[in-house]
Amino acid sequence: MKNMLMVISYDGSAYRGWQRQSQDMSIQGTIESALEKLLNEAICIHGAGRTDAGVHSIKGQTASFNLKTHIAGDQLKYALNRALPSSIHIDKIVAVPDAFHARYDATGKTYQYIIDQSPEANPLRANYVHHLDKPLDFEAIKVAMTFFIGTHDFKTFMASGSKIKNTVRTINRFSLEKDRNEYIFTISGSGFLYNMIRIIMGSLIQVGYHKIKPDEMPAIIRSGDRSNAKYTAPASGLYLMNVDYGQRIF
Repeated sequence: MKNMLMVISYDGSAYRGWQRQSQDMSIQGTIESALEKLLNEAICIHGAGRTDAGVHSIKGQTASFNLKTHIAGDQLKYALNRALPSSIHIDKIVAVPDAFHARYDATGKTYQYIIDQSPEANPLRANYVHHLDKPLDFEAIKVAMTFFIGTHDFKTFMASGSKIKNTVRTINRFSLEKDRNEYIFTISGSGFLYNMIRIIMGSLIQVGYHKIKPDEMPAIIRSGDRSNAKYTAPASGLYLMNVDYGQRIF
């Protein structure tokens, strides 16, 4: 029995998220089904995170799994990519120590969120950006972003339905870059609550529309009240970019 780690890219548009579903298509379920057909053994893959429906990964998602079949990682990667739909691609498969777990050994994650400010929406980008044609005040947004950096209780920015009790997280980096009409937000942290990034982005959009003042953000964070951060930005603009494992290099 070998413990393996895979790095995965996917277009989440057609899936109900990462987690295996009883009826709807999921990233996890699709990969497990392909592995079972290829290797004639039942395999459960454990992802580093459960991305929501419509969220994408660019060489970001990782998953570990135990494998009975004797096959090299590169060989399995090649066979698996031929068996999977084009919306999922395995970027790497390597052997890892037996005790390694993709979720529990992760020390941090990095996501990106893209807002498109083009005057007209591009239908070919509809599933990959959040298009807003009304101009946002990005200078105000930049000020508001600074208040998220550090260790805080982010209960305000957790969607209802989560059973997580410890809502304290650390955000190490929160940056903004522009590429033509697209604004790319990069956020790195120790971990993220259910819908946390999408709710943060929703609040920043409200700042950009002058519905929330930047200097109101610390009080909103401290409040722990979800009603102070009502808007959840759509999943289409969100990408898992990297899962960090500290000094481990795979």
